[in-house]
Amino acid sequence: MKYLFADTANLVDIKKLASVGIIQGVTTNPSLIAKEPKQNFDKMTQELWKFCADNNLPLSVEVFSSNVDEIVRQAKDISAKLLGVKSQNELLYIKVPIGVKEISAIYQLVQAEIRVNCTCCYTAEQMQLAAVAGARYVSVFYNRLKDIGGDPCGEISKVKAFVNDNKLDCQIIAGSIRKTTDLSEAWHSGCDIVTCSPEIINDSLFHEKSKESSDQFLIDFKAWIE
Repeated sequence: MKYLFADTANLVDIKKLASVGIIQGVTTNPSLIAKEPKQNFDKMTQELWKFCADNNLPLSVEVFSSNVDEIVRQAKDISAKLLGVKSQNELLYIKVPIGVKEISAIYQLVQAEIRVNCTCCYTAEQMQLAAVAGARYVSVFYNRLKDIGGDPCGEISKVKAFVNDNKLDCQIIAGSIRKTTDLSEAWHSGCDIVTCSPEIINDSLFHEKSKESSDQFLIDFKAWIE
């Protein structure tokens, strides 16, 4: 099964996409949150969480520190506050960037039974080691990797084989999606989830020839029935 997540912190957009049944989860990050009007972080994430939990949508909320102790503290604080509102632990993920020091935070959080989405990955090795440490999601920056001459599809394929061979409870997310064709390419390469902006999702539903064909059908039928 392949999944589509909305990569946004805009609750209006999330509700619209959920209402037509084409997203199965939501991812956020500090940059996406910063695009929204200034407000209380806890209140904002709680509103996102309430909607996602009520609609069985996994939600990923990212920490905003590079210090291991602070990452762990923030993650536990975010998790406790949100689960205090809705207790669906299986739907809440804390995003932690990959790194030499950050892997310790990932492991500590996993030991504390907090589900981790390991983000900012560029190599198969980063994702593989994060999966071994217990991350439930590993997120590759699909187009940012392409920008530096990398092969995201190849990296995804290697990670998928590694996860399957080792029977790890981990899914691969492709983020940094810029074109509608990225969705099918990433899914085909083996990723479990593509996360992208509402704009890309909407663009994926549209084709000029589809509209042209539909409009012509209506014109032809109207001429016939009259």
